[in-house]
Amino acid sequence: MTTEHYRYEELTAARFDELVARHPDTLVPLEQTPQWAVFERETGRKPFGIFAYFEDDGDGPAVLASYLHSTRRLRESMVVVNGPVWFVARTPAAERRFVATIRGQFDRDARVSPVFLRLQVKHPQPGVAKALEPGWYDREIVVDLTQDEKAMLAGFRPNARQSIRKATRAGVEIRRIERADRMEVFRRELYPIMAETAARDGFSAFGSAYYETLLSSLADYTELLVAYLDGKPQSWLISTEYRGYAVYYFAASSARARKAFAPYLLLWESFRMLKANGNTSCGLTGIVSETYPSLANVTTFKRNFSKNVVVLPTTFDVPVKKLHYGALCTALRLRREGFVAVRRGLVRARALLKRLTRRATKAAAVTPEADHD
Repeated sequence: MTTEHYRYEELTAARFDELVARHPDTLVPLEQTPQWAVFERETGRKPFGIFAYFEDDGDGPAVLASYLHSTRRLRESMVVVNGPVWFVARTPAAERRFVATIRGQFDRDARVSPVFLRLQVKHPQPGVAKALEPGWYDREIVVDLTQDEKAMLAGFRPNARQSIRKATRAGVEIRRIERADRMEVFRRELYPIMAETAARDGFSAFGSAYYETLLSSLADYTELLVAYLDGKPQSWLISTEYRGYAVYYFAASSARARKAFAPYLLLWESFRMLKANGNTSCGLTGIVSETYPSLANVTTFKRNFSKNVVVLPTTFDVPVKKLHYGALCTALRLRREGFVAVRRGLVRARALLKRLTRRATKAAAVTPEADHD
């Protein structure tokens, strides 16, 4: 049985605005917008286009997806970051139809030759594979900004409220950095804090230019807040805003900031600012899940601010060139297994060397020294 495909259309920025305006209550992630595509292009990536998918008899979109064209060696792909966006019920049948549509779309498009498509899938079905690399997170904390400030604070854990008070008593001051000053302040004063955070917590940060491009290219959709102590910046965060939904996107804190509980006061003041800007919710980005256990180290902090955990569809791959994709999976598995085997071998070799060294040391201790003339 052949699955019927959606009709699709590549969108201009104006057409995008027209279509999403018909759905004011649908959450459209900033990563799925023309504005984000401009930012990606300025960072050197390759936005391919934003497409809307329609029922045969409908003028409103069923699905919308913005694609990045990735050309990594041996694994050309099309990637949908934090998407697609669904405007109709996301049933297994509708998602099966969408997957079949995009597989056919990119199999026929002469401009690209992807091995696979990567996107969030709510109903995994035959023809969809677990992503070769981690994608977008699938659990996050979302804070309700429609509450008054007293109710919002009451929803925090006692630890968070106490930490906010401690930061205030310690003299932490929160400042919003104006657009004209963002680039210079970030480059000179804030990026070193990110470098310290990355080294301490064991992750790889982008270079300063990436964050600077985000703040300039998306100036209308971002805010930069900084926590100062004794006049010196100690912690900062970048938030995004689009259609009433805000996201706590990037943040960094020095060791001194953590001792003074500055990140708590900084996030609280961010909520107040984002609420005043007209946002109704703020996502705190990913927390730990079965798919993303590495997010455990940020989960405790985020859980202090809300009990509202939102589950997102997990990232999957949709093979377009099935034989190529299968060979790629095998090659990556063998490489990973080989790396693990080599690492185990090194550990064993080091252990053996230590044992031999200890034996030699003991033997030297009990062997009489040779007579010397």
